[in-house]
Amino acid sequence: MFTGIVETVGRISSVEESNEGCRMGIEVEWGDELKDGVSVCVSGVCLTVESHNEEGFVAFLSTETIECSSLGELQIGSFVNLERAMLAEGRFDGHIVQGHVDTITKVIAIDQIGGDWEYGFEIPKEFGKYMVKKGSITVDGISLTIADIDEEKFSIAVIPTTYSETTLHGRRIGDIVNIEVDILAKYAERLFRDNGINN
Repeated sequence: MFTGIVETVGRISSVEESNEGCRMGIEVEWGDELKDGVSVCVSGVCLTVESHNEEGFVAFLSTETIECSSLGELQIGSFVNLERAMLAEGRFDGHIVQGHVDTITKVIAIDQIGGDWEYGFEIPKEFGKYMVKKGSITVDGISLTIADIDEEKFSIAVIPTTYSETTLHGRRIGDIVNIEVDILAKYAERLFRDNGINN
C-alpha cells in the first residue's frame, strides 16, 4: 500500500520490450536500499523490483499493465514519480493508494494562479461516479484533492512543492496520465449494490 506522497522523481534508464510485456530500468538514488521482490509505485503503478543496485532498479511490466496505464509510452530519459511501499509504523499522509491504476485520462487545462497551479482533466467514462469535490484522487501516483468537478471534467489545485518535486511540472495539455480513484468509493458502491440500494 502507498500514500500518494511522492518521494522523488526517477529516470527511465532502459526499456526492453517482449511479447510478454516490458522490462524497465529506473534510476533512483535509493536503489541500493531496496530488496528484490518489494513494491514501488511508479507514476501510480505498483511494480515489483526484480533486481536493484546503487543506481536504481529493474521492474517488469505485464501486457495488462502497459495496456491500462501510460507506462508503455515511456522512453529512455522519461521521468516518473516514485514512492516506496508504506511502512506499518509510518505516518499516514496522503490517502490510501493501491497502485492499481483504474484508467488513464488526458490533461485538458493548465493554469497558473498566483504561486499555485490548477490542472484540468477529462473525466474517464464510467469513473465520474467515484469522484466528488474535495475528495481524493491519485494522478500519476500523486495524492491530490479534487478542487472542482462537473459532468465532463475535474480539476486539481497544485501547490508549488508538489509542482516542482513531481513530474507535474513537465506535463502539457494533451498528455496522458494514470488515474486511481479513491478505493473507499468503490467499496461503498459494492456495499450499496450488494444490499439492493440503488444509486
